Amino acid sequence: MPGRDAARLADEVRAVAMRIYAHASAVCARAGIVLADTKLEMGLARDGALVLADEILTPDSSRFWDASAYAPGGPQPSFDKQYVRDWLDDRRGTDRPGPALPDDVVAGPGPAYVERFERITGASFARYLEEDVIAR
Repeated sequence: MPGRDAARLADEVRAVAMRIYAHASAVCARAGIVLADTKLEMGLARDGALVLADEILTPDSSRFWDASAYAPGGPQPSFDKQYVRDWLDDRRGTDRPGPALPDDVVAGPGPAYVERFERITGASFARYLEEDVIAR
């Protein structure tokens, strides 16, 4: 990264990531959900400004656990794509690219995604689909 102070940039990325995680974790906690982890993709704009480069805090980029069912030391019931990963892990060793996913496995996470959306946002998912807005 010519012309950039890599240590300063790393500190900036870390600070931004921690602010995003702290805010999102607090919002989730109010809804009884543990934000176990998340992925943030950042980059630099042409002018050198730090930018968030992808979707954040979705079930595809984060792991969400029900706080009331959380038990340290083992796997957690998840509200994310872990359901599909677990199904595939049970069939590991099959030919690549892997087995076709049955309809029930594909549909499995859907109701959980909707429930978490509504718990976290306080908004109706059906309304969101119709209006593309989150109204409280």
